[in-house]
Amino acid sequence: MKKLLSMALILVMAASFVGCAAKETTTADVKMGRVEYAAHGTKSFAVAVVAVQGDKIIGASLDEYQFVSSDAFQGVPNSDALAEGDFATNYKDPKIVLASKVANAEAYSANMTEKAGSTVSYDKNIDTIEAYVVGKTVAELEKTLAEKDATQMLDAVSGATLVDTKGYVTALVEAAKAAK
Repeated sequence: MKKLLSMALILVMAASFVGCAAKETTTADVKMGRVEYAAHGTKSFAVAVVAVQGDKIIGASLDEYQFVSSDAFQGVPNSDALAEGDFATNYKDPKIVLASKVANAEAYSANMTEKAGSTVSYDKNIDTIEAYVVGKTVAELEKTLAEKDATQMLDAVSGATLVDTKGYVTALVEAAKAAK
């Protein structure tokens, strides 16, 4: 009986090792795409980055940049570099800086709450949109985008409350299509 039990255990272990020997994912199988995209009108731009494996999105990152007051927001690196020829000397008004909305999620969320009554923070919205595209194909997402208007996209991306959710999903689709 012990020999039979031992033999069964060995077979189970061998079978599990065979399953593990299936094709492994390598970095060559993963392609990256990145685009700059006007996902939210003409006052900002988004940077969308997507990892694609085969025809599925396996990772997504999204941020949006906008000129805002340096009193409430931290600008991108070198926003305080005001020496002749430095980055910030090109700002029309040095008190207005280019800022990441994700890096300034607390301040930007407060702005959204004040102006539009938002109850979900900016960074949580972006996390929800990124999670929504992961596991889907470009074709699936393009079909959804074609079938749904901006309001319907809020229902499609459960938990996202940003009025431009459709634009953000579109930005991530464009990044996936740019993957190389």
